[in-house]
Amino acid sequence: MPALILPLVDAATHWPARGALVGLDLGTKTIGVAVSDPDRRLATGVETVQRTQFKRDAARLLAIAAERKATGFVLGLPINMDGSEGPRAQSTRAFARNLAGLTALPIGLWDERLSTAAVERELIGMDVSRAKRAEVIDEHAAIFILQGALDRLANLRTG
Repeated sequence: MPALILPLVDAATHWPARGALVGLDLGTKTIGVAVSDPDRRLATGVETVQRTQFKRDAARLLAIAAERKATGFVLGLPINMDGSEGPRAQSTRAFARNLAGLTALPIGLWDERLSTAAVERELIGMDVSRAKRAEVIDEHAAIFILQGALDRLANLRTG
């Protein structure tokens, strides 16, 4: 049975109370990957996957999920500033549908508006060179996306 694809808050009801989540930042050439601890308090960068073809990319993401005993995915959804969904959001939803066909792990979609811009500003503030920023931006964006989702889930738990 394919995985459920739901907004983050709805997906959370299908994840067990504990277990790592894998956060993904989809780029056109790379996929940034971050993973949470089993208690879902802290997101940590894992790697940047160079995109080749979907089956290879998905195999690597599923291997990371298995290695980390993940219970679900959090996928950054690039929503426009006016709340509409453009071509990048449609592409992300298509990726989620394809990934869902290969796993039973529920996929939560999380608004990633301005995540890459925020990470880039932070890296510039840390005086990271342009070349180094290009190497790490997607992984750091995945951390930013997943940490935002973890914080939202923690706020829901505490009321």
